Amino acid sequence: MDSPAAATLPRHESHTMSRRTALALTTLATAASLGACVVLPVDPATGRPYPPHGHDAYGQSVTVVTPPAPVAGLPPAVTVLSARLYPLNQQANKGGMLTASVIDNNTGRGTFTIAYLGDSMQGEATRVDSGYAAFGRIHNEVLGYSQRSFNGRRGIANAYGSKGVNVQCEYVVTGPTMGTGVCQFSDGAKYQMHFGT
Repeated sequence: MDSPAAATLPRHESHTMSRRTALALTTLATAASLGACVVLPVDPATGRPYPPHGHDAYGQSVTVVTPPAPVAGLPPAVTVLSARLYPLNQQANKGGMLTASVIDNNTGRGTFTIAYLGDSMQGEATRVDSGYAAFGRIHNEVLGYSQRSFNGRRGIANAYGSKGVNVQCEYVVTGPTMGTGVCQFSDGAKYQMHFGT
């Protein structure tokens, strides 16, 4: 049986009132369920969330580095870093000294090009922060395992060529056009990298 208030309203108004009530209740339920959502910042280099308390799994402090926003209307300035790669093993001696180029868009990403044994390899370079867990692996594989301190802007670079060879590099930029790093090629060649003109 209908309530006395509903009996005094025309039938279509009573129906409209119940639709409004249902819509209001649905809206409130949706808002209440979203109240438990949490937004986590995600590292664009790894796709994994940043540690929530500023510390990594080892209790070390983590610093999140965010590149400055470009001035409205102006594209970010491009920086070209030239690098020389010096061979460190017999396989690398086959390629001799190499020249690589990193075009840094000053957005945290850029392009990486290098010529190796007649193959023009193309790839990308990405800045990583001090909390990037994998940084140092290539240094250890190329130079041997040792405790290292990396001071400067860290980066990783990868490239692939049409002959099926790829390269992985790690580097630290210590000045506007200065820095060092290492590269390991999939054919076993190991190189030390020096930035500068």
